[in-house]
Amino acid sequence: MIYNKVQQEIAQKIDNKAEISDWTNWKWQLRHSIKTLEQFENLTGIKFESKETEQLQQTFEKFPLSITPYYLSLIRRKDYRHDPVFKQSFGSPEELITLKSECTDPLSEEKDSPVEGITHRYPDRVLFHVSNICSMYCRHCTRKRKVGDIDYIPSKEQLTEGIEYIKKTPQVRDVLLSGGDPLMLSDKMLDWLLSELIRIPHVQVLRIGTRMPVVLPYRITNSLISILKKYQPLWINTHFNHPNEITDSSREALAKLADAGFPLGNQSVLLARVNDCPKIMKSLVHKLVENRVRPYYLYQCDLSEGLSHFRTPVGKGIEIMESLIGHTSGFARPTFVIDTPGGGGKIPIMPNYVISRSVNKLILRNYEGIMTTYTEPNDYQSTICNNDCEKCTLQVTPTDTDEFETIGIEKLLSDANDTIALIPEDNERIQRRNE
Repeated sequence: MIYNKVQQEIAQKIDNKAEISDWTNWKWQLRHSIKTLEQFENLTGIKFESKETEQLQQTFEKFPLSITPYYLSLIRRKDYRHDPVFKQSFGSPEELITLKSECTDPLSEEKDSPVEGITHRYPDRVLFHVSNICSMYCRHCTRKRKVGDIDYIPSKEQLTEGIEYIKKTPQVRDVLLSGGDPLMLSDKMLDWLLSELIRIPHVQVLRIGTRMPVVLPYRITNSLISILKKYQPLWINTHFNHPNEITDSSREALAKLADAGFPLGNQSVLLARVNDCPKIMKSLVHKLVENRVRPYYLYQCDLSEGLSHFRTPVGKGIEIMESLIGHTSGFARPTFVIDTPGGGGKIPIMPNYVISRSVNKLILRNYEGIMTTYTEPNDYQSTICNNDCEKCTLQVTPTDTDEFETIGIEKLLSDANDTIALIPEDNERIQRRNE
């Protein structure tokens, strides 16, 4: 573990008897999280003028402040106004600006919640909100309405409601533990929760979404690893947004998880004046794969209230993808997505590589701008699917196929379905027909 001069200085200001064993203790870090403007100024030496102080206090009344001493130590104080760690962790009066397009729950997670703590949006997977508490409150969080709610620390009884819903919903094969941060739960509580979920016969995969390797890497203890290893297959996604966040301590935490056999992914958010630069994103993804973390998603910043100063045009994300596709390894490239307002789910946004097409040819362009043709097969005979897998010549194993009804675009493409159109409920032309 690295314990540098800045960290020593902060630790001594917090507790003049603090030693490295305290600094690297995740519970010590949580007990001494920076939650007030006064604490921040005392520990960093950064001072704000009275007018800005008043605005910041108003910001923190609406959106609480919480920064771990570790993450605080990463702020480069000489140019803190432009520092990516500062921007992600410390509040701004701009958060008090709410646009008409913004709302508290832009992804409609509450509307897609059949029981408390569960968001069931996609057919075969659920999001299980197991905590509203994080070790550090990200200023760009899409769940700012929930994070920091000290009145919601889920009990076993509350979590059991979510577990019971999953048990009685057999199409759920994938459960993502989210929050807040699931690793804010105690080892004992995590052990119990995972043991309950892994026993559900139709649950094939468990996932944990956590920012601990970024903001509190000391949470990845040997004790935690020994618990998580009992519950396979378990995937872990983390949330690095900038290369400055990948430190020796975070590398050590990632190494522990990778060495334990967990597949690691990373979800970044595209943030104005933080990482909206092709060079920064390329550096980030290269450092991630160097530490055995595969870039998974690059999110367009959501329409949560108070985030307008973080959002970029979608074109900036496409520009970044142009700088990655063909310019780095395929596994180092995330998928750029918009998590659509209203609960429509993630939609991938890509540069356009199909220039044109005819009956038997596609005109494509590559990352260099070279245009080429791809000739379609002339004698392809499609297998007509009537969902009778037992008679299929492709040797499909019926137990491996989706037993549930197709929906959406898949429904229109299916040979086994007679639906020819999906029509919005408020379509005036169809209403006139019915009248």
